[in-house]
Order: sequence, then structure tokens, then C-alpha cells
Amino acid sequence: MDVRDNKEQHRFEIDLGDGLAVAAYNRLSHALMFTHTEVPLAHEGKGVARALILAGLDAARRDGLKVIPACAAFARYFKNHPEARDVLEPGYFAVLGIEQG
Repeated sequence: MDVRDNKEQHRFEIDLGDGLAVAAYNRLSHALMFTHTEVPLAHEGKGVARALILAGLDAARRDGLKVIPACAAFARYFKNHPEARDVLEPGYFAVLGIEQG
């Protein structure tokens, strides 16, 4: 899937042909705060949200930023994928109920 960082709209996007999937973010001085992820109903369960999340995590790593998961999809990803927690903003380990380690 081709994920595009639409910096003007502050979101990662995937053009699905019949709709747009997005992961909206706010760029802070030290972090990307992901606020909303939306995938059209017809495309749920096909890895679209995962592609958006992975693109966001890669961008944070590349830019030396942490990730603040204000969005449920990003929070769930961090809970289920310990290997991704290297970019999780440290204060969010407790918020998500996961151990820092």
C-alpha cells in the first residue's frame, strides 16, 4: 500500500480508489501526536490501518521523535506490539497500562 505523508493536512493517507484512509497527527517539537485514524468500512480488516500506523512510526523514528497515541488505533498497536515501543512517549506507558522495558 502506498502511504503518503500529507504534511499540509497533517495526516498520513492511503488512496483506496473508492475512499481515503487517514491517520491524523499534530507535530510537536518532540513528538508526533496521532489523534485519529479512519479507514472506510469496506476496507476494514485488510491491513490499511496497520500500514498507516507503521508509516507514522517510521516517520517518528526517522525524525527522532516520540509518538503520543491519542488515537485508539495507535494505542492498541502499542499494547499489542512491544517491538514498536521504542518510539512511545515515555509517559504513555502508564496511560496505556503497559510496562516500560
